[in-house]
Amino acid sequence: MNIVLTVGSLHYDIMVEAETLPRRDETAIGSKWYPKFGGKGGNQAVAVAKAGAPSRMVGAIGNDEFGRFLRHQLSKSSVDDRFVATIPGAASGMSVAIQDKAGDYAATIVSGANQRIDPDALAADAVWNDVGLLILQNEVPETVNIAAARQARAHGLPTVLNAAPARALSTDFSALVDILVVNSVEAEMMGTCAVHDLATALVAARDLSSKFKTVIVTVGSAGLAACASTGETFSIPAEKVQVVSSHGAGDAFIGTLAARLAAGDDIPTACKAASLAAARHVAGQ
Repeated sequence: MNIVLTVGSLHYDIMVEAETLPRRDETAIGSKWYPKFGGKGGNQAVAVAKAGAPSRMVGAIGNDEFGRFLRHQLSKSSVDDRFVATIPGAASGMSVAIQDKAGDYAATIVSGANQRIDPDALAADAVWNDVGLLILQNEVPETVNIAAARQARAHGLPTVLNAAPARALSTDFSALVDILVVNSVEAEMMGTCAVHDLATALVAARDLSSKFKTVIVTVGSAGLAACASTGETFSIPAEKVQVVSSHGAGDAFIGTLAARLAAGDDIPTACKAASLAAARHVAGQ
């Protein structure tokens, strides 16, 4: 099977559990906290490996305890971390996330070393050996994403962009994206209609397909809708599960989607597998 290359962020997550998420100016009382491997890039690279595909990552960490923890977790999860740079004098990326008893969460990230990934490092031939697909997100500078996507295009490889967190995308970058994956909020921030169910998600996917070859819009517990490069449109209802935590579900979706595409699945088949993987993640399986 071809290797899936993820270029993106690595964060040392500090998870806090509380009864409710704090409101503005409120100090909420938490019940426990614990460290967790994170960053959309790191989570997606690990999800690729968990889905059974060879996984490789390009990223950056600091020469600190957080960075050593992050590299260890990549290696432990069978992710090739040879191209994750350690940046002297930089602090590793980190985040603080608060999760309530219903499984909903809110988070703040500090990018740290993720802002110092070297775009020129992506030109190395060794990075692309045996790679079949590229995954990108929006937690690293767009200059890095463009450099990676240009290399993927030069190697004849598809690029999957999980456009999260939402931000304006340059025309140059958008033209290099083959598969766009966004949730309802991100779709709306990119100029679509309000998305609140599968029907409106499909409208949003069609709207965004004027700029991207294939578009997948996820709607949490409702499922997803997509518009493929072939012109085919479809929706997939989400599996009904007992929610343990929604944190990281999107990353489980992206990693599994990429793994299945790299294995040769078509978009609908890969989406079904990814939707199931996300549901299982939410259920704590």
